[in-house]
Amino acid sequence: MSVGQAMSSRTTQTRNYVLRILKHLERDPARIVVRSWDGDLTAGEFHRFIANAAISLARAGVGAADTVAVLTEPNCATMLAARYAVHLHGAAVTHIRSMNARSDADELPAAEQARLLRATGARVLMVDGPNAPRGRALCNNQDGLALVALARDTAMPGTMDMPPAAPYTPENLAVVDLTSGTTGSPKLVRRSFGVRGRLIDLSFGVSEPEHRPTLLSVTPISHATATMVDAALAAGGTVVLHNGFRVDDVLRALTEQQVTDMYLAVPHLYQLIDQPGIDEAVFPSLRQVLYSGTAAAPSRIARAAQVFGHTLAQLYGSTEAGGMCTLTPLDHCEPELLPSGGRPFPWVEMEIRRLESGETVERGEAGEIYVRSPTLMDGYIGDEEHVGPTVRGGWLGTGDLGHWDKYGYLRLLGRIGSVVKANGIKIHPSSVQDILLQHPEVADSVVYGIRDTEYAEHLEAAVQLRTGARCTADDLRTHIAASLSAAHVPEDFSWWEEIPLNPSGKPDYALLRGRKDAQ
Repeated sequence: MSVGQAMSSRTTQTRNYVLRILKHLERDPARIVVRSWDGDLTAGEFHRFIANAAISLARAGVGAADTVAVLTEPNCATMLAARYAVHLHGAAVTHIRSMNARSDADELPAAEQARLLRATGARVLMVDGPNAPRGRALCNNQDGLALVALARDTAMPGTMDMPPAAPYTPENLAVVDLTSGTTGSPKLVRRSFGVRGRLIDLSFGVSEPEHRPTLLSVTPISHATATMVDAALAAGGTVVLHNGFRVDDVLRALTEQQVTDMYLAVPHLYQLIDQPGIDEAVFPSLRQVLYSGTAAAPSRIARAAQVFGHTLAQLYGSTEAGGMCTLTPLDHCEPELLPSGGRPFPWVEMEIRRLESGETVERGEAGEIYVRSPTLMDGYIGDEEHVGPTVRGGWLGTGDLGHWDKYGYLRLLGRIGSVVKANGIKIHPSSVQDILLQHPEVADSVVYGIRDTEYAEHLEAAVQLRTGARCTADDLRTHIAASLSAAHVPEDFSWWEEIPLNPSGKPDYALLRGRKDAQ
């Protein structure tokens, strides 16, 4: 059976993914299905919670053409119950707490949340207790916006009948996702029920997992791990939800709660492998450790492969496209492949095209990465007619630069516009960064461009050395020049005990450049 046939068969059988979740909840009401920082829920309790939310939406008159905004505490059962209730009605959901795929710490201000409510056309706002005051204020300032408050403890007593599911219409809007907003206000990505369903179906690959998954999520279940959580519950599994990343809590979950699958941002992975005694730790239930988000040092990933063995996998993806490439556990056994982004998933078509002509490049030549996939977004809110300026003929221009290496693996070079004209040549900062990350004494590094007072461009590098390393700037200059050329050597190096990150878990370029300005 082909990938397309497998997806078609599963989607036809299962239709709305929420019905699969409810079916598993009904089978074993006493089983714990949600473990979270604010308490655990059995399948029966969670089923009643979803029913309570769905009944509240029915009373508010929510239908398939509506959009419902959700504002709750991060990574809690209330957020999930709200989402499943909305999708049971065939309506669309948008989570407005944060636009950050890595952390819920930076909550959006009320003015930005109000803008999102207007932009998405939401007619109902669902909130939990802690967010009820903000919800009332938003509804008071926006005509036609109704407030639905959910309280988990009121859903527990008695038995509630689940409202009937709306007819499954794959082309209807299911989700409005927020991009990370690194260049300003977040873009609003539209996904239909059909696309959302395929993302869920493919979260564990082409076939359903052979094990009953217990998924640990330390990043927002409204963003990065949303479909992973949905897929775990739709497969009859359990979700373990943490409000942020803390090493001790993660290790406890891995050893005591039979976690089988875990998603981490690269900085989280680094913290885990640096934990004293990690080599002696045993994780008997672990099947997959998926990491992504930023470039990772090959030496650090090699170390992670020692700790987690055959469970380690890398993901390259985006909000607009979903997962695009993976570096499999077997790939992690080959040191030469660790600097790469892996190869496309079986269901993904990928091309690298010249910026000037749009023609497909030869292997080894750099260009923009284009992707075509059944998990591709339906477009951006506000650009429904043209499906976004970056989508043409079913292909998405990602804005990322890359090339195929000699093995046919993707090598990422950064974003369009990140190229620096220094020392008379055009330089991709990420190509220099990759070489720095291959130095055995370098734990982490970021390379970026700056402009001086006369607008001339220069390359700089921020470096975090391994504990006890005695590497100098001259050592790194020699290393870069030998691997690339003398013209690729950054003009200056700054030394950090730890590379600063913004709340998204990405390098804090403003802080890096600001420290230089302050010197």
